Amino acid sequence: MTDPVLDQAADPAAPCTVWNNPWHFLAFGCGSGTLPKAPGTWGSLMALPFLPLLQLLPTWGYGVMLVVTSLFGFWLCGRVARDLGVHDHEGIVWDEMVGMWITLWMVPAGWYWLVLGFLIFRVLDILKPWPISWLDKNVHGGVGIMIDDVLAGVFAWLALQAIVIAVA
Repeated sequence: MTDPVLDQAADPAAPCTVWNNPWHFLAFGCGSGTLPKAPGTWGSLMALPFLPLLQLLPTWGYGVMLVVTSLFGFWLCGRVARDLGVHDHEGIVWDEMVGMWITLWMVPAGWYWLVLGFLIFRVLDILKPWPISWLDKNVHGGVGIMIDDVLAGVFAWLALQAIVIAVA
């Protein structure tokens, strides 16, 4: 029997538990967080196939889904981080998925809006401007793992909506 913590130390991007623990599978973005380079980017991309289903919801329903997936993420990311014995494993990308869903709430139809939203979110998530950087350093547990991406998603959503209004 293998030890997931030892396996993680040998390959921090892909603990074996991702493939046999449903909570780990979800937290690792259906496995996208196991990819060896830029797991946050892959996790952000993994959010996109869910978008057509989310866009079937009324605006208020999509908003409720954002609240539910964020609250669930606080618990999920905290649990998986504890299971793995790390504060914020780089492969935990549920937070990026929720951040992308926030960014793309009420986005107009068109692939270019998805690409623009993706780029804005990734820049904010990588650069972590204040107050995102402060939250990332000072809030811990599942909330700490999620909050910087939730706020990056909110900022990206605001920027994207401003662009939508400017070109309308």
